[in-house]
Amino acid sequence: MEQSNGIRQTDPMVPTNSTRRVLGWREWARLDAWCDTPIKAKLDTGAKTSSIHAFGLEISAGRRNGSPASARFEVHPEQDTAAGSTLVEVDLCGYREVRSSNGVIEIRPAVITDLTLGGSTFPIELTLTDRDLMGFRLLVGREAIRRRFLIDADASFLAEANS
Repeated sequence: MEQSNGIRQTDPMVPTNSTRRVLGWREWARLDAWCDTPIKAKLDTGAKTSSIHAFGLEISAGRRNGSPASARFEVHPEQDTAAGSTLVEVDLCGYREVRSSNGVIEIRPAVITDLTLGGSTFPIELTLTDRDLMGFRLLVGREAIRRRFLIDADASFLAEANS
């Protein structure tokens, strides 16, 4: 289809030559190693890294015997409540420099765990931060989305509808 300005318009809902699943900008996700409750996630192609709300975050330095630094925090899967919270202890995989939506650069601890999203389970690197005032406890950035999913910015919860 060609518009009057000579630009070819394609239907963004129908990916060409792709077997990637189309998801909405918000979806239910699972971090089964950490909690039994699904977490409402924002799939944000504008964010490079993924992050999770880590309540009461404590970082322990690595030991002299070579063990890695670790993090201890609570995951609150439901927004605006601590109901269903789970205590998590996990090794750090490092620290990441992250530019927040307001332009401030932070150094955040990062961990790796498995994420289940859109019928797929895969390892994801999550930075740990305070997302209490944000609309979503879990933000899935483009590093996790790339080569796995296509995001329809006009839709929500497509994984449920297509399951």
